[in-house]
Amino acid sequence: MPWIKTVPYEDATGLLKDEYDAALKRAGRIFNIVSLQSLRPRAMRASIRLYAELMHAPSGLTRSQREAIAVVASKAQGCHY
Repeated sequence: MPWIKTVPYEDATGLLKDEYDAALKRAGRIFNIVSLQSLRPRAMRASIRLYAELMHAPSGLTRSQREAIAVVASKAQGCHY
């Protein structure tokens, strides 16, 4: 497994701290997929917004269908998430 430098919550400031706090409010923890983006907080924010749009915005697909698509795509790409 590769090692990726991340900014721990205790050292976060500004936009990164805001995004970490929002992650804690949303999920009760900061998932690795979020902290892996900590060196680029603006990219992190955009990634989280894209995820929210794809998974939660009005659509012809149910949440279950969206999750199933995500699982199949992740599996096809060898992603653990």
